[in-house]
Amino acid sequence: MDSKQDAGVQGLTLRSVSKHYGNVRAVDDVDLVVPKGEFLTLLGPSGSGKTTMLMMIAGFAIPTSGDILLDQRVITGLPPEKRNFGMVFQGYALFPHMTVAQNVGFPLKVRRMARETAQPLIEKTLDLVQLGHLRDRLPRQLSGGQQQRVALARALVFAPDILLLDEPLGALDKKLRSEVQIELKQLHKRLGTTFIYVTHDQEEALSMSDRIAIVRDGKFVQIGGPGDLYERPDSRFVADFLGDSNFMTGKVIGQVGDELALEAGGQNLRQIGHAPVGSEVLIALRPEKVSVHANQPAGVDNVVPGVVEAFSYFGSTNHFIVRTKALGSIRAAVRAWQSEVVPREGLDVFVSWTRDASVVVRDD
Repeated sequence: MDSKQDAGVQGLTLRSVSKHYGNVRAVDDVDLVVPKGEFLTLLGPSGSGKTTMLMMIAGFAIPTSGDILLDQRVITGLPPEKRNFGMVFQGYALFPHMTVAQNVGFPLKVRRMARETAQPLIEKTLDLVQLGHLRDRLPRQLSGGQQQRVALARALVFAPDILLLDEPLGALDKKLRSEVQIELKQLHKRLGTTFIYVTHDQEEALSMSDRIAIVRDGKFVQIGGPGDLYERPDSRFVADFLGDSNFMTGKVIGQVGDELALEAGGQNLRQIGHAPVGSEVLIALRPEKVSVHANQPAGVDNVVPGVVEAFSYFGSTNHFIVRTKALGSIRAAVRAWQSEVVPREGLDVFVSWTRDASVVVRDD
């Protein structure tokens, strides 16, 4: 796993870091390298340890064991104010009695920077987040998205080595959250600053990150680019947590080259992968890779008959739940304008997918 890259890389390194609270291992012996300029997202369910990791990087929590390094320099015991890291929280924590400009300039005031030096930095940062025209307003006069930008500007104004973001978009509605996601990604590209972002929102992680580190029970279970993790999850947990998946267990009855022949519930399936003949394997299949047909299709690797158990219309897609005798219920997400089936409960259909649409995963 690429979490154990050489610590000589310029950037942030976590080396065998743990954090225990009594008998609870909130973070359990993790290694991670974040190269300078990367947008890394720590993604995991509530209680997985991702925020504890971020708090240790920020200096608000001290590791029980292990070291944190910045550009090969150990900073494990360094207090937060000595790390030159910016921090953005979900609640923004803006000062209600200060204007936008005063909020943004507060970190410079704490650093006792001269006003004539600080003022151009404040103006430049306000322009960066497109808030220059609102510089004299108070936080209560701003929308949620604008408040989020003020918090972001305040964390960036002193040119931090790393920007840490803890669920910063959680208070925004879905549409605004999508807009700010795009803005954040564009901002990262312009600045080149290292971003470490914590979220439990899979879409957020997929849309913004250079890499995603998936956290479970205080450990990294898989680290990689968004496309790699989504298309090639290596465990049931990752496939299930990062998007939706159908799971099927089959017995290997043959192997030819990189293709497996499986038997599952009396149904023969074909699957790309390697496993010993006679062993059982678990495969994960994304709903959007399943086709739904009115009639049995020809020339397709895997075809299974079933009955439409339920369906939902989402504008661009039709979501089916198809009950099959061999494999149980299979979910399919089909582009509505390309669907050859008009959804109706009780309708006899066939579901199909290609041998490379699914992936063999570890059952954890």
